Amino acid sequence: MLVAVAGCAPTVSVAEAPYGHAPECARVVLALPPELGGLPQLATSSQASTAWGTATAPIVLRCGVEPPGPTTDRCVTVETPGGPSVDWLAVPADDEVDPGAAADAPEGAEAPDAPSDGVTGGGTVGATDWTFTTYGREPAIEVVVPAEVVSERSTSFLDQLGPAVDLLAPERTCLGLTG
Repeated sequence: MLVAVAGCAPTVSVAEAPYGHAPECARVVLALPPELGGLPQLATSSQASTAWGTATAPIVLRCGVEPPGPTTDRCVTVETPGGPSVDWLAVPADDEVDPGAAADAPEGAEAPDAPSDGVTGGGTVGATDWTFTTYGREPAIEVVVPAEVVSERSTSFLDQLGPAVDLLAPERTCLGLTG
């Protein structure tokens, strides 16, 4: 006898974002891709969140985090081919206060210099988690990328989130330094 087992994929434990109940977050989460950078989508334990990859090292997205104010954190603009541009604050784990995902940043991890394009990993970033938070959109969206993922692939998959994130209209943009 062959028994089909459905729904046995592990659920990733994710803390609910403070504004995760916002209706805009429901629209964003429903518009997210079923795969991110070739990684399958995973179930999560809280509303307005999703994950991709493996349960042991998931990429976690939470909608409804506190929108960041003006900051000196590195801000990168990620352009979706043929689509929207999204500004993200890119922060390595040891620069963070609370990454908001289930996994904590590894103790003693040294923050690498940000890569030249601000987003790509491909093994050059180092072994630390990275948190990307939308800048200028409310509610804000946070994506935590674990060191295991950063060390194996580029984080340029953030462009795949652009169409869903763009459902939240930009109210501010990153400012660059001129010189």
